[in-house]
Amino acid sequence: MNIELKLTVEDLNARYAQAIDDDKLEAWPDFFTEQGRYRVTTAENFERGLPLGMIYATSRAMLRDRVRSLRDANVYEAQRYRHLLGAPLLEAGAHSPSKTGVNALTDNAINARTSFIVARIMHTGETTLFASGRYHDQIVLEDGAPRFAEKTVILDSRLIDTLLAIPL
Repeated sequence: MNIELKLTVEDLNARYAQAIDDDKLEAWPDFFTEQGRYRVTTAENFERGLPLGMIYATSRAMLRDRVRSLRDANVYEAQRYRHLLGAPLLEAGAHSPSKTGVNALTDNAINARTSFIVARIMHTGETTLFASGRYHDQIVLEDGAPRFAEKTVILDSRLIDTLLAIPL
């Protein structure tokens, strides 16, 4: 196990979740490559190989449009999230064994799986467990920084009790 590589993935996911939790959504698309894909789906649909999801974006530009819509057009009750992340599991063979540390990202993508729980805090202070699941990430090095080439959010439940507005 390459600990430096694992720490790189942990740091990327932690900064990603913190941007969402701190309502810095304008920074959220920057965690992705220009053609980075973001998809939110259910475990049931993922296991069946169904490609579309509740949210599906195929570029950083689409993610920026989503943030703009959240800020200017969508109407939803004031809320915020708090992510709790598990340790990432790096897929065996996802990087070259001859490379070490972040340099392993220069030739190949890292494939990582990370469990998460998201609490939703309403403007009234009411806090509920909003979502649980796992991230399936493909991470590459771009402009000297690790970024998501693909982030698939796989929800444990297919029931969402309200509008899924804020990214997970």
